[in-house]
Amino acid sequence: MTAPRLPAAEGEAAFSVIRLDGATLDRATRLDEALGQVPAVGLFRRTSGLTANPTTQGLSLRAMAPTGAGRALVTLDGVPLNDPFGGWVIWAQVPPEGLSGVDVVRAGGTGPYGAGALTGSVLLRERDTGGAWTAAIGERGSARLAGSGTGDLGPLRWVVTAGLEQTDGHVPVRPPDAGAADRPLDLEAGSASLRLDLPMGGALLSARGAVFQEMRGSGVEGSDAEASGTALSLTATRQPDAGQPGWRVQVWRRTSDLQNRFVATAPDRSSTSPANHQFHTPATAWGLNAAWRMKRDGLETELGVDARRAEGETNERYRFMGGTFTRSRQAGGETSVAGVYAEASATRGPWLMAGGLRLDHWSAHDGLRVERDLQSDALMLDDRPADQSGEVVSARLGVRRALSPEWSVRAAAYSAFRPATLNELHRPFRVGNDITEANAALVPEQLTGIEVGLARETKRLDLRATLFANRIEDAIVNVTIGQGPGVFPRAGFVPAGGVLRERQNAGTIEAVGLELEVEARPREGLTLRTALSATDARVDGGLQAPQLTGLRPAQAPIWSATASVDWTPAPDWTVSADARWESRRFDDDLNSRVLDPALTVSMRAERRLSPDLAAWVEAVNLFDADVETAETGTGVVSFGPPRTLWIGLSRRW
Repeated sequence: MTAPRLPAAEGEAAFSVIRLDGATLDRATRLDEALGQVPAVGLFRRTSGLTANPTTQGLSLRAMAPTGAGRALVTLDGVPLNDPFGGWVIWAQVPPEGLSGVDVVRAGGTGPYGAGALTGSVLLRERDTGGAWTAAIGERGSARLAGSGTGDLGPLRWVVTAGLEQTDGHVPVRPPDAGAADRPLDLEAGSASLRLDLPMGGALLSARGAVFQEMRGSGVEGSDAEASGTALSLTATRQPDAGQPGWRVQVWRRTSDLQNRFVATAPDRSSTSPANHQFHTPATAWGLNAAWRMKRDGLETELGVDARRAEGETNERYRFMGGTFTRSRQAGGETSVAGVYAEASATRGPWLMAGGLRLDHWSAHDGLRVERDLQSDALMLDDRPADQSGEVVSARLGVRRALSPEWSVRAAAYSAFRPATLNELHRPFRVGNDITEANAALVPEQLTGIEVGLARETKRLDLRATLFANRIEDAIVNVTIGQGPGVFPRAGFVPAGGVLRERQNAGTIEAVGLELEVEARPREGLTLRTALSATDARVDGGLQAPQLTGLRPAQAPIWSATASVDWTPAPDWTVSADARWESRRFDDDLNSRVLDPALTVSMRAERRLSPDLAAWVEAVNLFDADVETAETGTGVVSFGPPRTLWIGLSRRW
């Protein structure tokens, strides 16, 4: 292996890991849509990054408690892709053409992954060889061009990836609720990256740089968003080989900026008025990680360190009166986390035993929230919250036993944690007439869990089943604390039909679930897959939020299922279909806003024009299903994209 990463640890087989290969990614136009093929994996709202505001693109696993910040850690060859200010992931920064594979680790503990891997981790592997490009056009002004390639320049190997995407979008609110103020969710996005690999003796030195930007409408007049950022990393790696240890040392830096314009919508949706202009949100994160791995006589050990630091602030104008904004807000701070860990696995006959221990120190410091009157420059609020810090110990233990060449069983216990993001700590926000207050006193949420699994793998049939029970303590939840119309401390005026929420460590969330996966290959050229996830998550608000006790977390469906078929009816033809169904979910903490169940089906027909070139046509949401994604306090529902037809060319080599 010649890559800026260590190979997958053998101990991962004791935990719940789903691998998406290059063939799966080849059919995906967006990375988050490819991940959606795994049940109970998705963004905060039931839509993709094609139409979602950047602040709702957080990824969560197992549908225990989705949030806009996300409760899963996403890395590209070890570098976190989660935004340094808000924790969400701008999916347009990673075209699938630039990846060779993805590992989805459902829960499994913090382990070597680090802070943020509360409900699991998504480990992306960048392409090392070959290349791919895609050119496609679709309905409603949609177009996409993306590609990735590799080559050699003397002793250097280079990997270049770039992508452009645009759409005029769809209007999320439909008649009779829609009014003159409703607008399409248009999008323009672009990204580019360059990686250079230089062999140095038995090691590899890799330098990577990347940039991205996306601009999108938010569905109503006067409301839009823009996100941009950069990433730099330097990685030195030596692969373990023939009893010799392997190691990896990596430093990285990420920057991001976010602009958001929010509006208040008239009751009849005929007009809007400015409510908040988040015009500058600079954030920077730095990181260092190192790992040493040794394998000998069936025993694999890994020792590592991981440190991250983030700083950022939001600059906003709000309180629109008399045709102008009358208040300004600056809020932000710094967070850091640093940890050391030890992992080990041993293979003895049919047994695989794996485990690890991790110690992290976290802190949130130098916070501020300053609000001024723009006309008089009078200081309206000067809040300097107290610094916070602490230690978290996390561990995991897994056992797997092969019962026969086909059957195996496993069991695992684990813990993980996620510190609050700068966004959750310091930035209040508004969506329509709903206002959510920040909370600088938030402490990390912590997860403990157990699971058991059964698997069968044969030439024609793969079966996997997992039972799990997880508990999130000090869960960060947006808790309803007031109803509009009214004036509230700090938050100010909440309009009629709106609610006031505050981020709180609101008790615990307990979830029990079942995951079933089947892949059948009855004959050459035909593959059938189906999967089911059932997660019953319930909140215990305790004394902090007793009104939430017994309710389900927002945006957490109990049932989700996927099914797909890949069929090669002739040597040059491939037909595929994918279906995803989810049960109802709630759009708020009080379970008062119900989003109906949804079933979507997509189909794709591809004809190979040459060994590496194919033309294809695809229908996304083939049956034009109504997918409810959000509901306001007055009952106005937003919907996901309608049926969209695409045609394109793809080349893989």
